[in-house]
Amino acid sequence: MNRSLCLLAAFILVAVCAGPALALDRGPNVVIVFLDDSGWADFKPFGETKYETPHVEQLAKEGCRFNNFYVPQAVCSASRSALMTACYPGRTKVRGAHPPRRGCLSTKFATMAEVLKTKGYATACFGKWHLGDVPGQRPLDRGFDENCGLMYSNDMWRHHPGNPKFWGRFPLQYWDGGKITIEDVTADQQKNLTTWYTEHAVDFIKRNKEKPFLLYVPHSMPHVPIFCSKKFEGKSGVGLYGDVMMELDWSVGQIQKALKESGVEKETIFVFTSDNGPWVSYGDHAGSTPYREAKATGFDGGIRSACIIKYPGKIEAGTASTQAFCSIDLLPTFAKLAGAELPKNEIDGKDVWPIITGTKGAKNPHAYYPFSKGGTFEGIISGDGRWKLHLPHGYRTLVTPGKDGKPGRYANKRIELSLFDLAADPQEKKNVLADNPEVAKRMQKLAEEHKKKFYGKR
Repeated sequence: MNRSLCLLAAFILVAVCAGPALALDRGPNVVIVFLDDSGWADFKPFGETKYETPHVEQLAKEGCRFNNFYVPQAVCSASRSALMTACYPGRTKVRGAHPPRRGCLSTKFATMAEVLKTKGYATACFGKWHLGDVPGQRPLDRGFDENCGLMYSNDMWRHHPGNPKFWGRFPLQYWDGGKITIEDVTADQQKNLTTWYTEHAVDFIKRNKEKPFLLYVPHSMPHVPIFCSKKFEGKSGVGLYGDVMMELDWSVGQIQKALKESGVEKETIFVFTSDNGPWVSYGDHAGSTPYREAKATGFDGGIRSACIIKYPGKIEAGTASTQAFCSIDLLPTFAKLAGAELPKNEIDGKDVWPIITGTKGAKNPHAYYPFSKGGTFEGIISGDGRWKLHLPHGYRTLVTPGKDGKPGRYANKRIELSLFDLAADPQEKKNVLADNPEVAKRMQKLAEEHKKKFYGKR
């Protein structure tokens, strides 16, 4: 055999042995597990839980724990839209949680799936969509090749504890492959949601290991009403919420296992986080956060989510970061890694790969991040995550927590113009506006400019 044939044979042998890992010219796979209403402290190593979460702990040991990861609005649709489009709610006008049978995310805003598909990515969304359930706005219309799950929140059904008559007008439909396979989901069927999403995710990984893929798993849980499968009922020993979290942890483990067994773990970025903080009104059916307030507020208990990102060989294992960044930054970061062009529409997110990889001297490219509730702009956080300015606004605070799936009682309060030093006071207790006039002036100017650009002069 001559030298050329020997080299060819050696190359073929290496290619066969290396399998998917040899495809160095392709972008990395992206897996995003996006929980619903999970508290910052619901999993170890973020909080000291009374139930076990070994798979999330292992993910943290193999990746980096980001302690200052933010979403721009602490409510379902707004948070999901920001993740998928890299745009602020003030730009997309997707605010709060959209009810069924109404439009939501305009098609003029490209999704992460649409961006990555331009580079040959296989794409899937298994879980809660909540960005539009009308024709043209469902996952298969917005860049995803495969989909199963609910089009909106699992409490938007006839058993809603607050307004069953209103929500009873909309059957809670389960979709699979672009068709309604369950017309009206029952409580027993809700018990299987986490398992169904996970099984689809595992199967998708195994079938697409030869090509780059985006796997988006926006779990319905632990948004109320909470359910878990029979295999996890009573397993935590601390109640249903603990059981639910253990099953979500199991889901992370199953996806991790599928990546390893398919030989694509080293080519995969794995993101684990939540759309916002806990819905504390539901008491023992809600998670916990060490920060002020919770879901549907602009305080850190609402907009700061626990986040772990793993990418073997690129992100140092077992690390923790206090660098701030936001969900809007993920799309442009992943687009750059995939070699994909950014959307033609204007976006707000920026590439934060140096922050994610812990590059020495890396600085956040944003001057600030805005936060809002519904259509109300409430304030900004400095790009480095230290300073937080609240404009005067109302907010809700828990008075009496609910129990066993029933909501508790809130009271309405108001915060005046306030500046918090999050490095010294992450609970946002001490207003240091008067003590830091230069910082306050700079932050107020940025806030006013943002307000004029996205919310007019009102």
